[in-house]
Amino acid sequence: MPRSDVAAPITDWTEFSFDTRQVHVGEYPDQNRGARIPPLTLSAGYVFDSFDDGAARFNGDSREPIYSRQGNPTNAVAEQRLASLEGGSAAVVVSSGQAAITAALFALAESGEHIVSTASIYGGTRILLGRSFRRFGVSVDYVWDTDDDAAWDASIRPETKAIFTETIPNPRNDVVDIARIAAVARRHGIPLVVDNTVATPYLIRPFEHGADIVVHSTTKFLSGHGAGVSGAVIDGGTFDWAASSRRYPLLTDSLRRGLPSLLERFGPAAYAQYVREAVVNDIGPSLSPFNGFLLHQGIETLSLRMERHVDNAIAIAHWLEEQPEVEVVDYAGLESSPLHDIAQHYYNGRTGSVFAVTVKGGSDGARAFTNGLRIFSRMTGIGDTRSMVLHPLTTTHVCFADDLNARLGITAGMLRLSVGIESVDDLISDLRGGLDRVAGIL
Repeated sequence: MPRSDVAAPITDWTEFSFDTRQVHVGEYPDQNRGARIPPLTLSAGYVFDSFDDGAARFNGDSREPIYSRQGNPTNAVAEQRLASLEGGSAAVVVSSGQAAITAALFALAESGEHIVSTASIYGGTRILLGRSFRRFGVSVDYVWDTDDDAAWDASIRPETKAIFTETIPNPRNDVVDIARIAAVARRHGIPLVVDNTVATPYLIRPFEHGADIVVHSTTKFLSGHGAGVSGAVIDGGTFDWAASSRRYPLLTDSLRRGLPSLLERFGPAAYAQYVREAVVNDIGPSLSPFNGFLLHQGIETLSLRMERHVDNAIAIAHWLEEQPEVEVVDYAGLESSPLHDIAQHYYNGRTGSVFAVTVKGGSDGARAFTNGLRIFSRMTGIGDTRSMVLHPLTTTHVCFADDLNARLGITAGMLRLSVGIESVDDLISDLRGGLDRVAGIL
């Protein structure tokens, strides 16, 4: 029985700082029987209180869970935490980053409709859009010069239902002007979907710059330890679905006779609810609660890790730029970068810890460099506490045509680095060992 002289637990963390919210949002101690950590709920389904309670849950009149394909109490902690940190109205966690992009865009575009994307995005996303989306009848066009309004206007059609971009594109750290792209989206009455995986809400919150929907591969920096695969879709809650010149009937029209539309029932969280009900539920990319537990545990230390990630990355980018075996370092935070002004405006020069370095010697140089590393792990993936190295031309971009890779800047000597939180002196020593191998073949 609660004591009258003990302060009530906090459940609304809205006015608290980022560092506090990343630890506490989504916690409800009074529901956890005294457990300090929100428990891992391993249950496929949930008991209805009564006949009428079951009907209420299926009608959307109750927020209590039905089945873990639609939602799980453990995953709900991560969802509430992510929505708070990004500044959105609601979030839905899913089984991977690719599932997040798929769910976010399938909720907007149907067969015969169209999406426009910036050209420099993660190779796996390009494959997803060019292969699976095409098979489902959703076409995609790319804008190469994101500062060219005429290029945007020429790419957007009556059937275009979304614009997609990344805050810090992977692998080249070629940051984009989010507010400028958001203005294009508003002018055409379509939502802007932003992948914020590399930056995380600690470095930038796209909703503050006009984005409407944010997606993450939460496998990466948000989880932080490379132990579980997960993704998330966050609804900004500000796009006016009813007033848009494009039709979004799955949100604005009733999906069942006698039932109000999702927009009428859920307001600013209608899009997130549609992602949950009609994409994740139907297609099934639900998140394992075990990985949801790993995710909300990882988020607790996000700001601490990101500070170390970025400090290390900046030091290494500057050091690499001075090495004779290096041709170019693609890090927008460097003063030598043509994107330095954007990096300063949005990130104060701290553009994450995933970037590219091109060594001399082409593919032979890249091979020598990679094989000479002992601390950097040779593997796919980014955003781990551990540093990683990858050769995009023979891995993530191997299926693309030579002319496309050339236009994207994916060359034989280019390596992607994901800088971890190890000692920066040890990391630089390791990179020096790799460059010594490069020097040996020049």
